[in-house]
Amino acid sequence: MGLFKEKYQQEVVPAMRKRFAYKNVMEIPKIEKVVVNMGLGEAVQNVKILESAVTEMAAITGRKPVITKARKSIAQFKLREGMPIGCMVTLRRDTMYEFLERLVTVTLPRVRDFKGISSKAFDGRGNYSLGFRDQIVFPEIDLENVDKIKGMNIAIVTSAKNDEEGRELLTLFGFPFRK
Repeated sequence: MGLFKEKYQQEVVPAMRKRFAYKNVMEIPKIEKVVVNMGLGEAVQNVKILESAVTEMAAITGRKPVITKARKSIAQFKLREGMPIGCMVTLRRDTMYEFLERLVTVTLPRVRDFKGISSKAFDGRGNYSLGFRDQIVFPEIDLENVDKIKGMNIAIVTSAKNDEEGRELLTLFGFPFRK
């Protein structure tokens, strides 16, 4: 069993139950999934950027990404419906906990001038979104093979009812929020 999954069962559940006075164990919020997304607008002109993004995301997450396609045609961007414009991976269960563990313990401390993550990026329902300007902060990426700096978004979907419960859940997991 992963360290974060064990931490959830032994530390987070009792602390959340005490803090919010849940009567039932099933009421306690948990992390349901983590979605890692990389949107690449430049993939319209250069398909090789998309191929390198897929290999880098596969190295970061340990899963093969799905290539996302444009839903609508937009003439100003020379974009047609069905053209590949990004890639994404949805992580659940054990792989999700392993990814979050690596994110909190290894990746976030490697960010330059890191002062903590914003506590304002909750969506009102307890879900959290985190963005990276470059993919090279992940230790799985080999700097010599990087052709272009690409950003990515990480959405952490929880079963929390509001932002306060979601913030408390992620804080107990060790996410370094700004004060």
